[in-house]
This record gives sequence, C-alpha cells and structure tokens, in this order.
Amino acid sequence: MADSTTETDTITEAVRARYAGKALEMTGASMSCCASDCCGGDATTDPDVAGIGLNAGESLGCGVPTVLAALQPGERVLDLGSGAGLDVLASAKRVAPGGHAYGVDMTDEMLAVAKRNQERSGVANATFLKGTIEAIPLPDAAVDVVISNCVINLSSDKRSVLREAFRVLRPGGRIAVSDMVAIEELPAAVKSQLDAWAGCVAGTIPIDEYDGHLRAAGFRDISIEIDHEVKLEGVDGAIASAYIRAVRPAV
Repeated sequence: MADSTTETDTITEAVRARYAGKALEMTGASMSCCASDCCGGDATTDPDVAGIGLNAGESLGCGVPTVLAALQPGERVLDLGSGAGLDVLASAKRVAPGGHAYGVDMTDEMLAVAKRNQERSGVANATFLKGTIEAIPLPDAAVDVVISNCVINLSSDKRSVLREAFRVLRPGGRIAVSDMVAIEELPAAVKSQLDAWAGCVAGTIPIDEYDGHLRAAGFRDISIEIDHEVKLEGVDGAIASAYIRAVRPAV
C-alpha cells in the first residue's frame, strides 16, 4: 500500500465488498456477523425488531445500541453503518410519535435490503441515506442521538467518524454505540490483513485510544464498558465487544 489514502481506499473497498456479499446472502437464515466469522460473540437484537415483523437473523451487529441509547419519543436518531436497517427501524418505533430515524450506509446492496425491510415493516418515520460514516450526508446539529452497531471499528479513519458524529449532533445530544475494541494488542501482521479488517478484528483499537478520539472530537461524559471478551484462535491478542456512550456538551 503506497500511502495512507491508498490504504484507506483499499480497506474501504474490502469492507464494502464483504457487506455487499452479506446483503446478497440474506435469504432468511441467521447470519449475525458476531455468530461465526466476525466478532465471535452472540449478537443480540432489539426486541422491537420481531415486533415489526423483521428477521433478527439479518443483524450484523455485536450489541443493542437502540436500548443503550434510551431513545425517547420525538427524538431524531442516526445509525452509522445501518446495514439491513434493523436498528434504524427499531429506533423509528422507539422515537414515535414525532421522531425520525436515519440510517447511512455506503453499500448499495445493503441499502436495498434496508428499504425492503422498511416496506415489510410499514415503518414510515425512517430514511436511509447513501454515504460514508466519515462524511455523513446530514447538516450540522441534525439529530439528537447517534447510534452504531459494530461498524466504527471497520473505519480506518475513526477520528473523522467521531468528528462527524459530533458535528451532526445537536448540543446536548448523545452517542451510544456497540463496537469492538482491542483489549490485548494484536500483531501487526493481523492488523494489515484486509479480511481481518472487514471481519471486525484488525480495525479494533484500545479503549484508551477510543476515549482519546472521543475527547478530541469534543465529547464529554465518556463511558466505555466491556461487554463480551473474544479470544481469537491462533492469534495473539484479544478483542471484545463494548458499550460506548458520550455526550456533546450543551454549551
């Protein structure tokens, strides 16, 4: 990889290709990212997913940020890397009446699955946008809450992701994400593998580094709680799913 821009583009395309393939495989079988070839834990989904008639097996996440965020009626919420749209549609139900849920994803195939799920669910107060989480296609102070489910670790530019999350939040807004973090340093050889990047492994960073990126973006009241540790077979180091919360100061 010649330079950082080329490296970022290569990683982005590897992630895009993997999740385009996941979208095309979604035929009703359980295929949580964390169930087999990704995070190694058992994915949990918002109970509202089943309540709106959707298949929880399409979750590619590692937690339930919709519950973590304590969403309230009337709020505007954004899901970073919305995938099949399950967290967006569950969020839309939680913020009704008067609220709205947005999802942003860079993969056409995933956006198609999400819109199909929206039609099936009959949820009207949701919008899916094409874009990247490093350049969110929403104006400043557009939402009250930002959520994400096992996606930020996939970005090679987490500083930009968290700066963008801060930008689109209104003052006093909050971020609540489930993500993978490194709790034991991974070998450099693993960190450079594209399949490990797309598989929620190589892009993980230590908790103190995650905290530092949040603080640099402007967030305060930061909380990072380990949920489930994952030991990687045949690889030194360890990763874990974590619940991450922070607030954009009101002033």
